[in-house]
Amino acid sequence: MNTAASSSAASARVEIDDVQSGALRPRPVPYEGKFILLRIDDRHAGRDLLRRLLPVTSGGLPGADRSQDAWVAVAFTYQGLKALGVPQESLDSFPQAFREGMAARAELIGDVGESAPAHWEAPFGTGDIHIALSALSSDTAQLDKELERARVAYQDTPGVQVIWQQDVHQLPTGRTTFGFRDGISHPNIEGVGLPGSNPQEIPIKAGEFILGYPDETGNLPPMPSPDVLGRNGTYAAVRKIHTNVAAWRQYLRANTSSAQEEALLAAKMVGRWPSGAPLTLTPEHDDPELAADPHRVNNFLYRENDDRGYRCPAGAHIRRTNPRDATIIGDARMHRLIRRGTTYGPPLPEGVLEDDGADRGLVGVFLGAHLERQFEFIKAEWVNDGNFIGHPGEKDPVAGHHGGTGSVTIPEKPVRRRLQNLPSFVVTRGGEYCFVPGLRALRWLAELED
Repeated sequence: MNTAASSSAASARVEIDDVQSGALRPRPVPYEGKFILLRIDDRHAGRDLLRRLLPVTSGGLPGADRSQDAWVAVAFTYQGLKALGVPQESLDSFPQAFREGMAARAELIGDVGESAPAHWEAPFGTGDIHIALSALSSDTAQLDKELERARVAYQDTPGVQVIWQQDVHQLPTGRTTFGFRDGISHPNIEGVGLPGSNPQEIPIKAGEFILGYPDETGNLPPMPSPDVLGRNGTYAAVRKIHTNVAAWRQYLRANTSSAQEEALLAAKMVGRWPSGAPLTLTPEHDDPELAADPHRVNNFLYRENDDRGYRCPAGAHIRRTNPRDATIIGDARMHRLIRRGTTYGPPLPEGVLEDDGADRGLVGVFLGAHLERQFEFIKAEWVNDGNFIGHPGEKDPVAGHHGGTGSVTIPEKPVRRRLQNLPSFVVTRGGEYCFVPGLRALRWLAELED
């Protein structure tokens, strides 16, 4: 690295120990976890809870001992900050999207039809969710230990109520309910000291993900005031997504004539094979050996190897949500996110084509310093439209809202293939916009006075 680059990296060094572990740490593999939502009925009780949670909440990156790799993260909705008694001047300094909340912006991000807030699982979208706790670990015993410490904190605090809980876990297959490996791609963040998953990705400015640092524009992103509240915080879009696995399998079966074609069509829609091997590197067949190699599984770009999408279609799920260096309208680096996907519910048994009525899917957490130009932009422009890749009206084949009328284009020679009448394979069950403060900010919130 040259001197100028070294100087730039040093100036962007992030105060890692003040950033909550849940913001930057990659999800452990395997993992067990839990999400807990709370309502604050008394602001003094809410502050008491924060004082009890402070010793439970950790900062920084994983240590060498992975058996201790468990953490609890604390986040707040706008209504939660109000319930804590945060001064109005500070509340007004948060971005509009956060103040309005996800339910108010549902149409913009494609939560319509059966995914509309009117159909969400309570208490999502009601304004009753004030605090979101999340706990993750690679070890069940360690998770239980961390959860017990958190449980003591909120159970011993009258005036704070648990209003929703969701267990999450890695399935025995190590894959999602759709049968694909997840959690493969992580951005290379400048000044963090945690390598990205793609060695070809130029480090992205820390201010795209953590408040208080320059972003890709060269400017500091807008930050809540006072400085102690905003610095080293980030925003999280938290979503519970039901996956209609039976509809997915039925559609693949109806549009192919063999198991081999079925596997290829599924891979074309996702952009990876079930093992996680990317189509860009292995377009004809799955390659579990490649997928198991952390130095190869994510080591690719699109423009040089697959600009026209003959290997991985431009409309495939992973290419839409992270176009890398692909030729698109706009700058992909301005819209990167940290993604944390965790599975809930039982798998649909292999080969079953009929829905069994079980609730299964993922709880997704999407982290970034700019709610509107990251999460909302990706949902509105990349997932639920295709203008940026030259396919207006086409949506993400996996994550888009189709309602039985969707379509997807798969480039092939000599003639491209266009699939019609896609149903919606995912349904939003609920979601909230949260602020994930730094540890110093948590202490500031706990010490509020009125």
